[in-house]
Amino acid sequence: MFNLDTFKTFSGAVAFGAVAVSAIAFAGSAKAAPVQLFPFFQPLPPITAPQPFQPYQPYQAPTYQTEPSEDQDAVEMPARFRRQTVSYATREAPGTIIIDTPNTYLYYVLGNGQALRYGIGVGRDGFTWSGVQSVTRKAEWPAWTPPPEMIARQPYLPRHMAGGPGNPLGARAMYLGGTIYRIHGTNAPDTIGKRVSSGCIRMTNDDVTDLYSRVNVGTKVVVLPMTERRAELRTTTR
Repeated sequence: MFNLDTFKTFSGAVAFGAVAVSAIAFAGSAKAAPVQLFPFFQPLPPITAPQPFQPYQPYQAPTYQTEPSEDQDAVEMPARFRRQTVSYATREAPGTIIIDTPNTYLYYVLGNGQALRYGIGVGRDGFTWSGVQSVTRKAEWPAWTPPPEMIARQPYLPRHMAGGPGNPLGARAMYLGGTIYRIHGTNAPDTIGKRVSSGCIRMTNDDVTDLYSRVNVGTKVVVLPMTERRAELRTTTR
C-alpha cells in the first residue's frame, strides 16, 4: 500500500543527493578553470622602468668623395705615360703648358731645359686641333654639359651631369679660352695614350690634380698639330 510519508522521505533524500553531486561537480570544474566574472576587463601590462633620455641626433649625410679615387687610376700605366721630369728644350717660359698631340704627351715647362711630362689622351681622327689658348677657368669635380654639336652627333648623351667620380670630366678641369675644349681628368684611365676624345685633353685623375695645383688662370697653353708626328716619321724612315 502506498505510504505518503515514506515517499516524501525518499524524495528529500534524492533531492539532497542531486544537490550534493552538483556542488561537487561545480567545485571540480572551478578548480580546473576558474570562471571569469568580468571578461571585458583586461589585465594591465607590466610597468617597465622609463628609458634614459636620448639626445637628438641630427641626420648625418654620407660623406661625398672629394678627392680622386686611387682605384680609378689603378690601371697599369705604360712607363712612358707616367708623370716624370724630362729634358725638354723649348723657348716657352716656365709655367707654359705644351700639348704634344701626336705623341700624346703634355709638358709643363719647368725651365732650365726641363719639363714635367704627363701621358694624355687626345682627340680621335677628325677631332684634333692646334693653336694657342690660355686657361680661363678652373673647376674641381666639374659638372658636364655636352655642347650642342656633341649632342647632335651622340643624341643619347645626357644634357647635364653633376660633378663626381662617375663624371667623364673626372676630378679637375681647366677650360681653354672661349672654346669647348678642356684639359680634364677621366674615369677611364685606360684611354691615356689613345685618340678617343672629341678634342679635349684627358689625364688621369691623379695627374690632372697635380697639374691643377701648378696652373693658374691665364696660363698659356700651346697645342701642337698632328702633322708634326707625320713629319717626324718621314724623317725617321729616310
